[in-house]
Amino acid sequence: MNVLYLSYDGMTDPLGQSQVLPYLTGLSSEEVNITLISFEKKERFSSEKKPIESLTAKAGIRWIPLSYSKKPPVLSTLWDIFRMKRMAFKLNNEQPFDIVHCRSYIAALVGLQLKKKAGVRFIFDMRGFYADERVDGKLWNLHKPLYKKIYRFFKQKEIEFLEQADYTVTLTYNARDIIHSWKHLKKQPVPIEVIPCCADLEVFNPKQLAEEKRKQLLKQNNLEKVDFILTYIGSLGTWYMPVEMFRFFKMLLSKKSNAVFLIVTQDAPEIAVEAAQLSGVPLKQVRITRAERQEVPAYISLGNASIFFILPVFSKQASSPTKQGEIMAMGMPIICNAGVGDTDRVVRQYHAGWVVESFTDEDYQQVVNEIEKQFNRQEIMQGACEFYSLEEGVKRYRKIYHYCKTLSQDHRS
Repeated sequence: MNVLYLSYDGMTDPLGQSQVLPYLTGLSSEEVNITLISFEKKERFSSEKKPIESLTAKAGIRWIPLSYSKKPPVLSTLWDIFRMKRMAFKLNNEQPFDIVHCRSYIAALVGLQLKKKAGVRFIFDMRGFYADERVDGKLWNLHKPLYKKIYRFFKQKEIEFLEQADYTVTLTYNARDIIHSWKHLKKQPVPIEVIPCCADLEVFNPKQLAEEKRKQLLKQNNLEKVDFILTYIGSLGTWYMPVEMFRFFKMLLSKKSNAVFLIVTQDAPEIAVEAAQLSGVPLKQVRITRAERQEVPAYISLGNASIFFILPVFSKQASSPTKQGEIMAMGMPIICNAGVGDTDRVVRQYHAGWVVESFTDEDYQQVVNEIEKQFNRQEIMQGACEFYSLEEGVKRYRKIYHYCKTLSQDHRS
């Protein structure tokens, strides 16, 4: 079968490398021919182009990178959508596709047109509630008429995508249940598969770690004589709550006076420094460092526990934090908050750490009181294997592809 995969995210971006290419390389085969259109940011494309070209070529994926337009706002996105559409229809005219697999809403605008005009089967890989995310993340101000109009446009399109898709993919069971409760959608229940942000269990595997690497990182970050390390891995912006995480850490210091908060992020260190100061945490108890992706498993392994607090707004019901599967795959207990996707449900189901119901001193203290609790790390790793396995994610996508291929064959006959 011939599959066109459309992504407005770049493959040279960390997101493309962790959450698109692993699936596509797993799906590409003699039976499945994948053509990939993505939008690449100039600075990353120049430095990361060759390894992505090598990876896609080795997997038999035809990669067509287009340049991402950043300015002016809105108009640049409209221009990119036009270019995506032009390329998609050009390729379909050369060799018709059986399936168009659209990552999120921008790509789905083009995919839906391919279905309507060329009869290509349409997979809406929605990722999250896009328009609500833009509002909740304060990227679209609904007090401004332009953004209010754009928001309404995408909410209307959301309905059309869900009704017209031959299959929809969501990241969480919470999002699936919300969509299936919407009475304004026709053909309920619409076909939905849940595929969370998966982890590569070969990469995130404590058995693959060299002890020398751990010792090197401990020494490099002045952590050799620390009795408790709380880690945070990833971005600190938009959805994450650094001040609340530092407030928790300050309370942890009352029990573990020699504890250190290790922040591993590509973001500016000033974000973490400011959050520490606002929370009254001494900077001598904080380490902030950057890491390449291949170093992340080793950094996770340094900790006694790993924390992430995410803003529990409506749109985050559809969110699956990539870091959760990766942390659990390393057998590391998690401290997280409720109200974000399936995060709390998974932590409870696999006894993988603590869930903070609300951001109060009482809730923080309850976790701090249990901080020396011994977890069954094998059970946590098994939870990652069952819920976040990349292999299982690829298997579910393959099942959707076969379903859509069958629909195409039935239609043609």
